[in-house]
Amino acid sequence: MNVAKIPLTGLTCLLLSPIGAAQSPALDARVDQELPSLVSTYKALHAAPELSHHEDKTAAFLAGELRGFGYDVTEHVGKYPKPEWQGHGIVAVMKNGAGPTVLVRADMDALPVEEQTGLPYASHVHIKNDAGLDVGVMHACGHDIHVTTLIGTAKLLAAMKEKWHGTLVLIGQPSEETIDGARAMLADGLYSRIPRPDYALALHDSSELQTGKISYTPGYALASSTAVEVTIRGRGAHGSRPEVSKDPIVLAAEFIMAIQTIVSRENSPFDPAVVTVGSIHGGTKGNIIPDDVHLQLTIRTYKEEVRQHILASLDRIAKGVALAGGVPEDRAPIVKASETEATPATYNDPALTAREATALRKGLGSENVIEDKPVMGSEDFGLFGLEGHQIPTLMLRVGAIDADRIANSQKTGVPLPSLHSALFWPVPEPTIRTGVKAMTLAVLELMKK
Repeated sequence: MNVAKIPLTGLTCLLLSPIGAAQSPALDARVDQELPSLVSTYKALHAAPELSHHEDKTAAFLAGELRGFGYDVTEHVGKYPKPEWQGHGIVAVMKNGAGPTVLVRADMDALPVEEQTGLPYASHVHIKNDAGLDVGVMHACGHDIHVTTLIGTAKLLAAMKEKWHGTLVLIGQPSEETIDGARAMLADGLYSRIPRPDYALALHDSSELQTGKISYTPGYALASSTAVEVTIRGRGAHGSRPEVSKDPIVLAAEFIMAIQTIVSRENSPFDPAVVTVGSIHGGTKGNIIPDDVHLQLTIRTYKEEVRQHILASLDRIAKGVALAGGVPEDRAPIVKASETEATPATYNDPALTAREATALRKGLGSENVIEDKPVMGSEDFGLFGLEGHQIPTLMLRVGAIDADRIANSQKTGVPLPSLHSALFWPVPEPTIRTGVKAMTLAVLELMKK
């Protein structure tokens, strides 16, 4: 990765002039003058993605940038259960007198996806993943946009200290895609290293929203996610003698069909939930009935009580299917919810959301700030708000798709490539411009003098 050699332009002349109101052309001019440098940064990051738990070069680059703007930077923040995973979290702090503490987070990791966009700056990176498999690596979720936006926001705010007061904390978060990066940073004493934030903000690009626009969702915006492993145990036998077996493949099929009723018949339709079986493995040959079948599931909910009910139902149904199939008690199914591959729902504090939406409408224009519906995707940003939403949090979305592509999709009925698709690509200039301006406005609203 050669991001250390990305050319940077200074802010000296631009930032000597005073900034006016949020909607003043002065802020647009500041952002636009930095845009060529930021786009160059983005393209270099996009071409050199790094997987979760391995973001060392991206983190080092981000740390160097923030340190160069005058922030007090701490590197290698993060403590994982696996000692071979180093913490690559970045914490940058700028103190500017008494006032609120505002945390702004950007995630840094990429995905094991082989890029197929055909862009001139497309990723051609291949590495061995933790399982030893050769995989392509791509920023298919826009974390390169997020890091670039953080850099641009950091530049502007560092040079606008006369306009705000308090303590600004910028977070470069690793391993969001594996939803364990925020937890790792908190486990490494993040809130003992910095003042506890009064507010926490984040930005995510959108694969459906038009460039130039920002969207927000009050309350629950993203679902919780919990990985669950289920082992259906039986008794193996020759394929010609099923009567002496307890066939775990048949039992697994019954289990998969039975759990479809959890959402449709056990859960209130006013409490959204998803139960997905994403992986099933069992057996080695067509004429052998195996002893076990292994399934991997993901459950998504907004409310914790709904999550707990689904987990209990999975266990109950697995044991019920086994009991009905005559499986002995010592071969009962094993249902295990992950403690690490889990994250709570992202909850946008309604009062904070309303306050920021008002400020963004003023700064970006009412037509460019949209209230959006919640989705069942997941993020670990909510962990920075601590359990029980102790710290007000807000995640905004920035449009990343040009109007022509949206219109063509509507005309043809062919969906736009989603996040995590090998074909997803944001339009750099307008996405970064809107992201930097929106996040600068959002911070200034909370820290203005």
